[in-house]
Amino acid sequence: MIFRFSVAKQRRRILAAVVVASALFLTGCGTQSTSASSPKTSTASRPSLAFVGPNGEKPDPLSALSLTPDEAAKVKAGTFTAAFVWHTNSDFVSAIERGARAEFKQLGIKVVSSTQANFDAGTQSNNISSVMALKPDIVVAAAVDAVSAEKSFKPIVEAGAKLVILTTPPANYHAGKQFVSIVTEDLAAAGRDNAEIIGDKLGGKGQIGVISYNANFWFTNQRDKSFTEWLKYEYPKMPIVDSEGFSDETATQTIAAAMIAKHPDIKGIYVSWATAAQGVLAAIRASGRTDIKIVTNDLDTTLAAAMLSGNNVAGMVGNGAMGIGKGLALAGAYGVLDKAAPQLVASVPTKVTTANLAKAWKADYGTAVPATVKGR
Repeated sequence: MIFRFSVAKQRRRILAAVVVASALFLTGCGTQSTSASSPKTSTASRPSLAFVGPNGEKPDPLSALSLTPDEAAKVKAGTFTAAFVWHTNSDFVSAIERGARAEFKQLGIKVVSSTQANFDAGTQSNNISSVMALKPDIVVAAAVDAVSAEKSFKPIVEAGAKLVILTTPPANYHAGKQFVSIVTEDLAAAGRDNAEIIGDKLGGKGQIGVISYNANFWFTNQRDKSFTEWLKYEYPKMPIVDSEGFSDETATQTIAAAMIAKHPDIKGIYVSWATAAQGVLAAIRASGRTDIKIVTNDLDTTLAAAMLSGNNVAGMVGNGAMGIGKGLALAGAYGVLDKAAPQLVASVPTKVTTANLAKAWKADYGTAVPATVKGR
C-alpha cells in the first residue's frame, strides 16, 4: 500500500509539473513582448540613438547649462541686452522665445529686438543689419542657410556679441569661437518617437510616405534619417513607398496630393515639421481620405485641432520648447561671463497624441491648449 501510494503520488506530481510547465510556456507565448523596440520579424539592425552636431559635437543634456548664484548676480549687474534673429515663425519658435525671454528676465537681460525671416536668407541678412544697429550683447539665432550665413552672420561676430545658436549655425562656425553653444532637441529620439506614433496608430501595418526638407540642414536631416531607420526596424510591415523633398513649406500640399494619387494605398505620411505638415493635411482633406495619418515634429495649433476633431493626424513630437528657450538664454549668459559652455545641448522630446495633448502642450509651450484648438 505504501509503495502503490508513493507511485501514485509521484505520478500526480509529474503530471502537475507538466501542466505547470505547459501553462508557463503558453503564458510566455501569450505575453511575449510585441514592443517595437525588439521586433521579431525585422531584418534591419537596431538603429543608434546617438547623434552629433554639424561639426561632430556630442550632445549634453540641457541640465548641463547652469549658473551659480554668484554668476547669476554678475549677469544681473551687467545690464546686458539680447536680440532674436529667427529663421521662421511658428508656434514652436514662439514658445522657444517665451522660454528665453522668461530666463533673460530672471537674469536682468533686456530683449531689444526679435525678427524672423520666413526661411529667406536675404531677409535674415537684412534683419541682422537692423538688429546689430541696436548693439545687443547677446544674439540668439538660427541660420536659414548655413552657407550664406557664414557671411551674413559676420557682423554679429565682429561686433563682439555673444552668438547662441538654435539648431543650425553658419558653416565653418564653431562653438567656443564664433558662437557660444548650440541648443536643440535629441534628434535621434525624436525620429524614433515619430516612427512609434505612426506605427502604433496604424497597428504596425500600412504604406508610408515621407516628405522631408530638401536641404543640407543637419538638424532635420538627422531627425528624418532617424525616423526612417526606426520605422524600418520597429515596423517592418510599414514600407516607405515614396520619399519627396521640399524647399518651400507652401509646396507640401502639391507634393502630398501627387503622392496620394500615385500611391492610393498609402496610410501614413511623415513630415519634417508641423508648419510644413499643414499643407499635407490640406491635401489629405481635399482627397477625401480619412484613413491617411500624419506624424510630424513640433506642436502646432492647426494640427492639434485636426488631431482632436478629425482622423488625419496621428500625433506630433514635442521638443521641450520652453526648456530649449531657457537653455539659449543660459548659454547667452555663459557668453557674457566668458564661461566655457557645452558645445551642444539637447532637450528630451515627447510623444503627443490626443491622450496627453493638454499636459504636453503646457509642459512644452508653457501655456494651456489654445481655445481655437479645443473649439474646432
